[in-house]
Amino acid sequence: MNYTDRIFPTNKGLTTYLDELLSKNYQIPTFQRDVVWENENVKKLWDSIYKFYPLGSILIWKTDLKLQNHRQVGGHEISDTNFSRTEYQYILDGQQRTTSLLTSLYGGSIHAKPGFDPTIYVDLSIQNDNETDDDSYKKRFLFWSEIDDRGGQLLQNTGRMKRYNEGLVVKLNDIKLSFEKVQEKVVGHELVKQDYNHPYWRELRKIKQVLDNYRISFIEVKGIQVAEVCQIFERINQAGKPLNIFDIVVAKTFRPETPDAKGFYLREMLDDFRSTNQSNFLDIDDLDYLQILAVLINKNVADSGVLNITDRYLNEIKTDQIIAIWDEANIAILKTFDFFENHLHLKTPYLIPYRYFYQTVASYFYNNSNVNYDFLKQYFWFYSFHNDDLLSNTTHLFQHIALLDTIKNGAKPQFGRFLINKDRLRTASYSSKGRLSRAILSLYAHHKPKDWEHCDRDVLVQNFFFTIDKPNLHHVFPTNSDYVTKNKHINKIDSNSLMNIVYITQITNLDITNRNPLEYIKDYDKPAFEKIMPTHLLPFEILEWSRADSSPENALDVFLEKRVDLIIEDLKNKLPIPNFEVIDTAYIEGSLNEQEM
Repeated sequence: MNYTDRIFPTNKGLTTYLDELLSKNYQIPTFQRDVVWENENVKKLWDSIYKFYPLGSILIWKTDLKLQNHRQVGGHEISDTNFSRTEYQYILDGQQRTTSLLTSLYGGSIHAKPGFDPTIYVDLSIQNDNETDDDSYKKRFLFWSEIDDRGGQLLQNTGRMKRYNEGLVVKLNDIKLSFEKVQEKVVGHELVKQDYNHPYWRELRKIKQVLDNYRISFIEVKGIQVAEVCQIFERINQAGKPLNIFDIVVAKTFRPETPDAKGFYLREMLDDFRSTNQSNFLDIDDLDYLQILAVLINKNVADSGVLNITDRYLNEIKTDQIIAIWDEANIAILKTFDFFENHLHLKTPYLIPYRYFYQTVASYFYNNSNVNYDFLKQYFWFYSFHNDDLLSNTTHLFQHIALLDTIKNGAKPQFGRFLINKDRLRTASYSSKGRLSRAILSLYAHHKPKDWEHCDRDVLVQNFFFTIDKPNLHHVFPTNSDYVTKNKHINKIDSNSLMNIVYITQITNLDITNRNPLEYIKDYDKPAFEKIMPTHLLPFEILEWSRADSSPENALDVFLEKRVDLIIEDLKNKLPIPNFEVIDTAYIEGSLNEQEM
């Protein structure tokens, strides 16, 4: 198939398209969103058709894939339960226009508007004021609620009701199906008197021409991969939520319940799974779940065809494959979340440095009755802090899974060279998606930091707003404090460094505001505070300076360097491996790296 056949523009008569829809020749997949019905917009739609303005193309995907689809549109059946054919025509973009046109011409029901009649009527007595008239459509196209005077009780509708009874306010579908009958009543009106050029008669003939001759543009997409369909949908559907591969897989794997077989609906199963407890990790992205399933299918279902976690291979996932691994997958995923929350003490997914950790750790837990949690912790910290990004693509992903499989099968855990750069630590700043930023904040959270005022109280780190670019994180040396502003020329390290960040409660943060640490530390200086300083990886120098009412001119630099050293020492304790190497690229002389072992 050449490129001109893959994406083919065409057109079709308005009423022909709607009739074919009712004949079940088009399907609307379930990943299409609910229609929002606005009376004004529907009237504008018909006004555009009335003026023969273009509506924009409707995107049709022609494929042999059978997807879950909406059985009804606006109360009209457009699909059978066992609907099957060699080629399906899915409406990818144009559901809103299609629903509006179908229900306003043929009647029906609108979701979230019970009792509302969507049928459109046209008032033949309404004339255009001028060529650029843009307001008469409000009076020309009417809903029954604008016509019915309830036996004379609604005075604003009495004129329209009179014209309706006289045959001058007409249902659009009556013009389509019973034109001769409608015309006979209009021609016999006392004002028309069979005058062929009378405005009412001309208006009726124009509406008939519109219904008979207006053509809708289509773009038919055929013979392309699902991943490309998602890209096309996203680019033409800028105002709505992008279509993604999860939507496609949900629709593809859907199986209705029958007397002989149990139904299957992945979205519902995932929603049920998310309701198992209150873990924040249950709300990770749909794509993360789908890629976890893909990895488990790849490893545990023979000849699955799911060779990777890219859209190309996620599209190959079959219903039976999900069913085959689902029960054990549930256990593995819950153990993964439990590991992050209760072993690493990370209470939010926004602290996970690599999203691929979901896939690798879940694969390790799958059908594993002999979990080595000490190894798993080392694995997490090794790759979270390594100077190189070693879990940033799918090649890395499957290398990790192969490594974890060897441990799962009884091999002795071994790690290669671990490299960490002190300068990357001291210059790291907050980033909601940065790997090192999340790793540092994870390490702080792992120590279960205690409240400075009530030292027996944990700081709930999941309450920090990690999804935003500038969360309200507390700086030990506040960035707007007198000390920082007056000594910028002395300190070389930016006060926004993550080495200057600690987890404290919002109340404590407000109490401290922009005060210098020599002053505010005195408010918390007590034996209990000294004991909980290690939970924040806080160097004791900050306490000593406060007690002495004196600190070096470059106190910020000294403090941050001490914090870097504490983090490296903590990582050495977490990673008791022979090849733990520290470099500092801030002190390169020639080609020599200053290294610590």
